[in-house]
Amino acid sequence: MKRMMMAVLVALPFAASAATGTFKDSCSMKADKLTKKTELQKMAKISPDEAKKIALGNAPGSSIVKGGIETEDGCLIYSYHVKHAGDKGQTEVFVDAGNGMVLGKEQEGAVRAAAEKPVDKTKELAGKTKEKVTGQPSTNQAMTK
Repeated sequence: MKRMMMAVLVALPFAASAATGTFKDSCSMKADKLTKKTELQKMAKISPDEAKKIALGNAPGSSIVKGGIETEDGCLIYSYHVKHAGDKGQTEVFVDAGNGMVLGKEQEGAVRAAAEKPVDKTKELAGKTKEKVTGQPSTNQAMTK
C-alpha cells in the first residue's frame, strides 16, 4: 500500500504537467530550456515585481508561495504558485515575460503541493550550499511573500 501511494505521489506532478495545454503558440518570447536564469531575466521585458502583481491580480486574496522566471514549452514565462489563506491547494499562474499576459492557470491540490515540498526543500538546500561555495546569490530558493 505504501509503495502504491508513493508511486502515485511521484507520478502525479508529471501527469498533471502533461495534461496541461502548451503555451508555445500564444507566448511573445521564446527561450531555450538550458539558458541560465540570469540570462532569462535579462531577456524578460516584464520585471519580476510586475509579474508578481499580475499573478496576484488573477488570484485575489492570495500570497505567492514560490516561483520565478523559467522556460515552459519553449516560452519565456514567470510561473508563480499562489495560495489563498485557509486553502490547502495552490494555483500556479503563468505570466508571459514579454508582454505580461496571463497564459494560463493550473489548480494544484494539496496532494501535489505536498509532493513538491521535498523537491522544493532540496532546491533550497542546494541554493544555500551554492551561495556558501560561490559567494553569489542562488535562484533556487523558494520565495516568501
